[in-house]
Parts: sequence; structure tokens; C-alpha cells
Amino acid sequence: MLVGKRMTRNPVTVAPSDTLATARGKMQAGNFRRLPVVQDGKLVALVTDRDLRQHVGHEDRVKITAAMTEDLITVTPATTLESAAQLLLKHKIGGLPVVENGKLVGIITTSDVLTAFLDVMGVLEEGVARIDLVLEAPPHDLGDASKAIAGAGSEILGVGTYREKWDTGQVFYLLIRTKDVNHVAGVLQSQGFSVLGVH
Repeated sequence: MLVGKRMTRNPVTVAPSDTLATARGKMQAGNFRRLPVVQDGKLVALVTDRDLRQHVGHEDRVKITAAMTEDLITVTPATTLESAAQLLLKHKIGGLPVVENGKLVGIITTSDVLTAFLDVMGVLEEGVARIDLVLEAPPHDLGDASKAIAGAGSEILGVGTYREKWDTGQVFYLLIRTKDVNHVAGVLQSQGFSVLGVH
């Protein structure tokens, strides 16, 4: 998944010559914690709510240039979401400006990355559930689990594995579209599958 598919396009910005009061007003109006600083269409810095807190009581007299951070970490629309998430964690920051051909085209935040993760896990879609099960050895294979789920009137949307094993067995998670996930889990158990959890 690419940043360009999940970023906020055309983010609200400020200019270096604006006051911190202007930045504060825009942050409060949009519920933002950071604003890109743009001059002549190009990203030059970032100003955050933390920067503003250092000038409390003087925001109307202080220019953005006095508080902004110019040493920026940026990504492009073609950066993977995984790489963006690693940068956010490594540098302990909440957002990354997205730059293409020297121009600001968006911003990607920790909230955007978490929303994408939940979307991939099916959590945000109505009627989607996850079943965790252990596949230890034949005859408990994924094909048989798929048939059992289809037989229970449900549809598999995605399959994945966890790195950790359960005893000696591989743990799989199945994202399914179903009206009754507990019924599906019961069908799997009746056919000898070890169901670890229903979510």
C-alpha cells in the first residue's frame, strides 16, 4: 500500500511570514497538530503544536520563522505505508509531509497509518470478522478450512499468518464476511480445527 493512497491531499498550510496566532487558529479549526510551512508552492518547514506552546502569550507577535522546524523528514506518494510507519516510529513523530517534484502534495499521519491497518484487517467493514486457528498437520489444511467456511454460508476475504507459533502449529487468521462468526467457528471446531479466537 502506498502513501499516495492514504495521505491527506492539499493539506492546510501556513507561510513563513504568518504569525503563530494564524497557525494556532488553523490548527484549532481543523483539529491539527502540525502544519506544513510553504513558500512559493514549496515545502520549507513544519510547525507543530509543541512549537507553539513555547511561545504561549506571544503568538500574535511571533512569526512562523521563529518557531518552525526546517530539518524535515519527508516521503513521496510512492513510498510504502510500511516505510512511512517505520519513519514515524523511528523519529517519534506524528506526521510526515508528502513531497513530489519539490512540491507539497499531502501529509500522512499516524492516524492515517492506523486507519489503513484497521482497513486491511477488515475491522472497519460491517459484517467482517476474524477467526484465528491453528493448522498443525494434515488433514487440517487451509483448503479444508476454506470449504468449511463456505459451507457455513460465509466468504473468505483474506488470509494471513502470525510469526508466533502455538505449540508446534502455525497460527492463521482468516478474515471472513459472515452474519454469524460464532456459527462459523463452531463448524470449524466440529471438523477438528483448533480455533484460538473469534474477533
